[in-house]
Amino acid sequence: MNLSFRQLRVFLEVAQRGGVTAAAQALHLTPPAVSMQIKELENQVGLQLFDRQGRTLTLSTAGEYFVVHAKRMLGALRDTENGMARFKKLEHGLLTVGMVSTAKYFVPRLLGEFRRDHPGIDVRLRVANNREALVTQMEAGEVDLSIMGRPPAELATRSEAFAPHPLVFVCPPEHPLLRIGHPPLAALAPFPFIVREHGSGTRNAMERFFADHGFEPRITMEMSSNEAIKQAVMADMGISFLSLHTLGLELRQGLLHRVDVEGTPVMRTWHVVHLQSKVLSPAAEAFRYFTIERGTAMLAEHDAPLLSLGTL
Repeated sequence: MNLSFRQLRVFLEVAQRGGVTAAAQALHLTPPAVSMQIKELENQVGLQLFDRQGRTLTLSTAGEYFVVHAKRMLGALRDTENGMARFKKLEHGLLTVGMVSTAKYFVPRLLGEFRRDHPGIDVRLRVANNREALVTQMEAGEVDLSIMGRPPAELATRSEAFAPHPLVFVCPPEHPLLRIGHPPLAALAPFPFIVREHGSGTRNAMERFFADHGFEPRITMEMSSNEAIKQAVMADMGISFLSLHTLGLELRQGLLHRVDVEGTPVMRTWHVVHLQSKVLSPAAEAFRYFTIERGTAMLAEHDAPLLSLGTL
Protein backbone atom coordinates (compact mmCIF):
# COMPACT_ATOMS: atom_id res chain seq x y z
CA MET A 1 0.00 0.00 0.00
CA ASN A 2 1.20 3.50 -0.83
CA LEU A 3 -0.55 5.49 1.89
CA SER A 4 0.16 9.14 2.71
CA PHE A 5 0.04 10.81 6.10
CA ARG A 6 -2.32 13.37 4.55
CA GLN A 7 -4.78 10.59 3.76
CA LEU A 8 -4.53 9.25 7.30
CA ARG A 9 -5.23 12.68 8.79
CA VAL A 10 -8.24 13.19 6.53
CA PHE A 11 -9.54 9.70 7.32
CA LEU A 12 -9.33 10.23 11.10
CA GLU A 13 -11.03 13.63 10.86
CA VAL A 14 -13.94 12.17 8.86
CA ALA A 15 -14.17 9.23 11.29
CA GLN A 16 -14.33 11.61 14.25
CA ARG A 17 -16.84 14.06 12.76
CA GLY A 18 -19.03 11.57 10.88
CA GLY A 19 -19.19 13.49 7.64
CA VAL A 20 -17.18 15.00 4.81
CA THR A 21 -18.43 18.58 5.21
CA ALA A 22 -17.58 18.90 8.90
CA ALA A 23 -14.17 17.31 8.32
CA ALA A 24 -13.48 19.65 5.40
CA GLN A 25 -14.23 22.69 7.56
CA ALA A 26 -11.91 21.45 10.31
CA LEU A 27 -9.11 20.72 7.83
CA HIS A 28 -9.64 23.92 5.81
CA LEU A 29 -10.24 21.86 2.66
CA THR A 30 -13.12 21.61 0.22
CA PRO A 31 -15.56 18.69 0.60
CA PRO A 32 -14.60 17.30 -2.84
CA ALA A 33 -10.94 17.28 -1.79
CA VAL A 34 -11.80 15.32 1.35
CA SER A 35 -13.97 12.87 -0.58
CA MET A 36 -11.14 12.32 -3.06
CA GLN A 37 -8.66 11.55 -0.28
CA ILE A 38 -11.06 9.03 1.28
CA LYS A 39 -11.71 7.38 -2.09
CA GLU A 40 -7.99 7.09 -2.81
CA LEU A 41 -7.36 5.65 0.65
CA GLU A 42 -10.09 3.04 0.25
CA ASN A 43 -8.65 2.11 -3.15
CA GLN A 44 -5.22 1.67 -1.57
CA VAL A 45 -6.58 -0.43 1.27
CA GLY A 46 -8.92 -2.37 -0.98
CA LEU A 47 -11.76 -2.18 1.51
CA GLN A 48 -14.70 0.09 2.26
CA LEU A 49 -13.77 2.01 5.41
CA PHE A 50 -17.11 3.81 5.80
CA ASP A 51 -20.76 2.84 5.59
CA ARG A 52 -22.63 5.62 3.82
CA GLN A 53 -26.18 6.76 4.57
CA GLY A 54 -26.84 10.00 2.73
CA ARG A 55 -24.24 12.49 3.92
CA THR A 56 -23.60 10.59 7.15
CA LEU A 57 -20.57 8.33 7.27
CA THR A 58 -20.04 5.69 9.92
CA LEU A 59 -17.02 3.44 10.23
CA SER A 60 -17.31 -0.03 8.76
CA THR A 61 -15.81 -2.96 10.65
CA ALA A 62 -12.67 -2.60 8.56
CA GLY A 63 -12.69 1.14 9.21
CA GLU A 64 -12.82 0.67 12.97
CA TYR A 65 -9.82 -1.62 12.76
CA PHE A 66 -7.98 0.82 10.48
CA VAL A 67 -8.52 3.73 12.93
CA VAL A 68 -6.26 2.03 15.48
CA HIS A 69 -3.42 1.65 13.00
CA ALA A 70 -3.87 5.11 11.52
CA LYS A 71 -3.49 6.65 14.99
CA ARG A 72 -0.37 4.58 15.62
CA MET A 73 1.20 5.64 12.32
CA LEU A 74 0.51 9.32 12.94
CA GLY A 75 1.74 8.93 16.51
CA ALA A 76 5.02 7.50 15.19
CA LEU A 77 5.31 10.46 12.83
CA ARG A 78 4.77 12.91 15.70
CA ASP A 79 7.43 11.16 17.77
CA THR A 80 9.86 11.46 14.86
CA GLU A 81 9.06 15.16 14.44
CA ASN A 82 9.47 15.71 18.17
CA GLY A 83 12.81 13.95 18.16
CA MET A 84 14.07 16.15 15.34
CA ALA A 85 12.74 19.26 17.07
CA ARG A 86 15.17 18.64 19.92
CA PHE A 87 17.88 19.94 17.61
CA LYS A 88 16.08 23.26 17.20
CA LYS A 89 15.62 26.17 19.55
CA LEU A 90 12.46 26.22 21.64
CA GLU A 91 10.89 29.07 19.70
CA HIS A 92 8.10 27.13 18.04
CA GLY A 93 6.29 23.88 18.66
CA LEU A 94 2.99 22.18 19.37
CA LEU A 95 2.02 20.95 22.82
CA THR A 96 -1.02 18.72 23.40
CA VAL A 97 -2.03 18.36 27.05
CA GLY A 98 -4.65 15.89 28.22
CA MET A 99 -6.43 16.27 31.53
CA VAL A 100 -9.27 14.91 33.59
CA SER A 101 -12.23 17.27 33.80
CA THR A 102 -11.51 18.37 37.38
CA ALA A 103 -8.11 19.71 36.27
CA LYS A 104 -9.71 22.14 33.80
CA TYR A 105 -10.20 24.58 36.67
CA PHE A 106 -6.46 25.25 36.97
CA VAL A 107 -4.56 23.79 34.00
CA PRO A 108 -5.53 26.63 31.59
CA ARG A 109 -4.11 29.13 34.10
CA LEU A 110 -0.91 27.10 34.34
CA LEU A 111 -0.67 26.95 30.55
CA GLY A 112 -1.29 30.68 30.32
CA GLU A 113 1.73 31.35 32.51
CA PHE A 114 3.77 28.85 30.50
CA ARG A 115 2.92 30.56 27.20
CA ARG A 116 4.01 33.92 28.57
CA ASP A 117 7.47 32.39 28.83
CA HIS A 118 7.15 30.54 25.49
CA PRO A 119 4.82 32.58 23.24
CA GLY A 120 5.80 30.68 20.11
CA ILE A 121 4.39 27.36 21.33
CA ASP A 122 0.88 26.42 20.21
CA VAL A 123 -1.13 24.61 22.88
CA ARG A 124 -4.02 22.20 22.50
CA LEU A 125 -6.11 20.92 25.41
CA ARG A 126 -7.98 17.63 25.47
CA VAL A 127 -10.42 17.24 28.38
CA ALA A 128 -11.45 13.70 29.33
CA ASN A 129 -14.48 13.22 31.54
CA ASN A 130 -12.75 10.50 33.55
CA ARG A 131 -9.38 8.84 33.92
CA GLU A 132 -10.32 5.85 31.70
CA ALA A 133 -10.96 8.18 28.76
CA LEU A 134 -7.67 9.97 29.39
CA VAL A 135 -5.80 6.66 29.58
CA THR A 136 -7.27 5.77 26.18
CA GLN A 137 -6.00 9.06 24.74
CA MET A 138 -2.55 8.42 26.20
CA GLU A 139 -2.45 4.87 24.84
CA ALA A 140 -3.40 6.13 21.37
CA GLY A 141 -0.62 8.73 21.44
CA GLU A 142 -3.09 11.61 21.18
CA VAL A 143 -1.55 13.68 24.01
CA ASP A 144 2.03 14.59 24.93
CA LEU A 145 1.46 14.94 28.67
CA SER A 146 -1.49 14.31 30.97
CA ILE A 147 -2.56 16.01 34.19
CA MET A 148 -4.36 13.53 36.42
CA GLY A 149 -4.69 12.27 39.96
CA ARG A 150 -3.97 8.56 40.18
CA PRO A 151 -1.50 7.48 37.44
CA PRO A 152 -2.61 4.49 35.35
CA ALA A 153 -1.22 1.18 36.59
CA GLU A 154 -2.21 -0.46 33.32
CA LEU A 155 0.33 1.54 31.27
CA ALA A 156 4.09 1.95 31.54
CA THR A 157 4.29 5.64 32.40
CA ARG A 158 6.54 8.20 33.99
CA SER A 159 4.57 9.98 36.70
CA GLU A 160 5.69 12.95 38.78
CA ALA A 161 3.68 14.52 41.60
CA PHE A 162 3.58 18.30 41.51
CA ALA A 163 0.81 19.55 43.83
CA PRO A 164 -1.59 18.45 46.58
CA HIS A 165 -5.24 17.95 45.65
CA PRO A 166 -7.74 18.61 48.48
CA LEU A 167 -11.29 17.23 48.26
CA VAL A 168 -14.08 18.45 50.54
CA PHE A 169 -17.75 18.05 51.40
CA VAL A 170 -20.09 20.85 50.34
CA CYS A 171 -23.68 21.82 51.07
CA PRO A 172 -26.03 24.75 50.33
CA PRO A 173 -26.21 27.78 52.65
CA GLU A 174 -28.25 27.34 55.84
CA HIS A 175 -27.85 23.56 55.76
CA PRO A 176 -28.31 21.84 59.18
CA LEU A 177 -24.79 20.37 59.00
CA LEU A 178 -23.28 23.85 59.22
CA ARG A 179 -24.72 24.28 62.72
CA ILE A 180 -22.65 21.36 64.01
CA GLY A 181 -19.37 23.09 63.24
CA HIS A 182 -16.97 20.15 62.93
CA PRO A 183 -19.23 17.13 62.36
CA PRO A 184 -18.10 13.51 62.35
CA LEU A 185 -18.63 11.63 59.11
CA ALA A 186 -21.55 9.73 60.67
CA ALA A 187 -23.48 13.02 60.91
CA LEU A 188 -23.82 13.01 57.11
CA ALA A 189 -25.77 9.73 57.09
CA PRO A 190 -29.32 11.23 57.04
CA PHE A 191 -28.65 13.44 54.03
CA PRO A 192 -28.84 12.53 50.32
CA PHE A 193 -25.59 12.50 48.37
CA ILE A 194 -25.03 13.74 44.81
CA VAL A 195 -21.87 12.09 43.47
CA ARG A 196 -19.64 11.79 40.42
CA GLU A 197 -19.95 8.77 38.16
CA HIS A 198 -18.03 5.52 38.65
CA GLY A 199 -14.55 5.76 37.13
CA SER A 200 -13.95 9.41 37.99
CA GLY A 201 -11.03 10.25 40.27
CA THR A 202 -13.33 12.17 42.60
CA ARG A 203 -15.65 9.16 43.00
CA ASN A 204 -12.70 6.85 43.66
CA ALA A 205 -11.29 9.18 46.34
CA MET A 206 -14.71 9.48 47.99
CA GLU A 207 -15.27 5.72 48.06
CA ARG A 208 -11.83 5.08 49.57
CA PHE A 209 -12.48 7.67 52.28
CA PHE A 210 -15.88 6.15 53.10
CA ALA A 211 -14.44 2.61 53.11
CA ASP A 212 -11.65 3.67 55.48
CA HIS A 213 -14.27 5.01 57.91
CA GLY A 214 -16.90 2.29 57.44
CA PHE A 215 -19.46 4.79 56.16
CA GLU A 216 -22.23 4.09 53.64
CA PRO A 217 -23.71 7.22 52.05
CA ARG A 218 -27.30 7.54 50.86
CA ILE A 219 -26.61 8.21 47.19
CA THR A 220 -29.65 9.60 45.40
CA MET A 221 -28.09 11.10 42.28
CA GLU A 222 -25.05 10.44 40.08
CA MET A 223 -23.69 12.96 37.56
CA SER A 224 -20.71 13.12 35.21
CA SER A 225 -20.25 16.89 35.54
CA ASN A 226 -18.85 18.91 38.43
CA GLU A 227 -20.87 21.91 37.27
CA ALA A 228 -24.13 19.96 37.28
CA ILE A 229 -23.41 18.64 40.78
CA LYS A 230 -22.72 22.15 42.09
CA GLN A 231 -26.00 23.40 40.65
CA ALA A 232 -27.89 20.50 42.23
CA VAL A 233 -26.31 21.16 45.63
CA MET A 234 -27.15 24.86 45.37
CA ALA A 235 -30.74 23.82 44.65
CA ASP A 236 -30.71 21.93 48.00
CA MET A 237 -31.07 18.53 46.34
CA GLY A 238 -28.30 17.01 48.45
CA ILE A 239 -24.72 17.33 49.63
CA SER A 240 -21.62 16.33 47.72
CA PHE A 241 -17.90 15.58 47.77
CA LEU A 242 -15.85 17.59 45.27
CA SER A 243 -12.38 18.83 44.50
CA LEU A 244 -11.62 22.14 46.18
CA HIS A 245 -10.21 23.28 42.85
CA THR A 246 -13.71 23.26 41.35
CA LEU A 247 -15.29 25.43 44.07
CA GLY A 248 -13.50 28.80 44.09
CA LEU A 249 -16.31 30.94 42.68
CA GLU A 250 -19.11 29.30 44.64
CA LEU A 251 -17.33 29.42 48.01
CA ARG A 252 -16.24 33.03 47.58
CA GLN A 253 -19.77 34.14 46.69
CA GLY A 254 -21.41 32.09 49.45
CA LEU A 255 -23.38 29.96 47.00
CA LEU A 256 -21.94 26.82 48.56
CA HIS A 257 -20.44 26.12 51.96
CA ARG A 258 -17.74 23.66 52.92
CA VAL A 259 -18.76 21.13 55.56
CA ASP A 260 -15.76 20.83 57.85
CA VAL A 261 -16.12 17.08 58.37
CA GLU A 262 -13.62 15.38 60.66
CA GLY A 263 -10.68 14.04 58.67
CA THR A 264 -11.11 16.48 55.80
CA PRO A 265 -9.97 17.84 53.49
CA VAL A 266 -9.12 14.50 51.93
CA MET A 267 -5.71 15.02 50.38
CA ARG A 268 -4.74 13.45 47.09
CA THR A 269 -2.01 14.45 44.63
CA TRP A 270 -1.87 15.83 41.12
CA HIS A 271 0.59 14.19 38.71
CA VAL A 272 2.03 15.06 35.33
CA VAL A 273 2.21 11.81 33.36
CA HIS A 274 3.49 10.55 30.03
CA LEU A 275 4.19 7.19 28.42
CA GLN A 276 7.68 5.89 29.10
CA SER A 277 7.98 4.98 25.43
CA LYS A 278 7.14 8.51 24.27
CA VAL A 279 9.98 10.83 23.34
CA LEU A 280 8.94 14.24 24.67
CA SER A 281 9.28 17.20 22.36
CA PRO A 282 11.17 20.25 23.66
CA ALA A 283 7.80 21.96 24.21
CA ALA A 284 6.44 19.02 26.23
CA GLU A 285 9.66 18.68 28.23
CA ALA A 286 9.59 22.41 29.01
CA PHE A 287 5.97 22.23 30.20
CA ARG A 288 6.70 19.15 32.32
CA TYR A 289 9.50 21.00 34.07
CA PHE A 290 7.38 24.18 34.37
CA THR A 291 4.50 22.24 35.97
CA ILE A 292 6.74 20.57 38.54
CA GLU A 293 8.51 23.84 39.38
CA ARG A 294 5.52 26.18 39.56
CA GLY A 295 2.41 24.05 39.95
CA THR A 296 2.76 23.59 43.71
CA ALA A 297 3.03 27.31 44.46
CA MET A 298 0.19 28.24 42.10
CA LEU A 299 -2.28 25.76 43.58
CA ALA A 300 -1.24 26.47 47.16
CA GLU A 301 -1.97 30.16 46.58
CA HIS A 302 -5.40 29.18 45.20
CA ASP A 303 -6.31 26.65 47.92
CA ALA A 304 -5.25 28.33 51.16
CA PRO A 305 -7.97 31.03 51.32
CA LEU A 306 -10.68 28.59 50.15
CA LEU A 307 -10.05 26.22 53.06
CA SER A 308 -11.11 28.99 55.43
CA LEU A 309 -14.22 29.89 53.43
CA GLY A 310 -17.70 28.46 53.53
CA THR A 311 -17.66 26.97 57.02
CA LEU A 312 -19.65 28.36 59.94
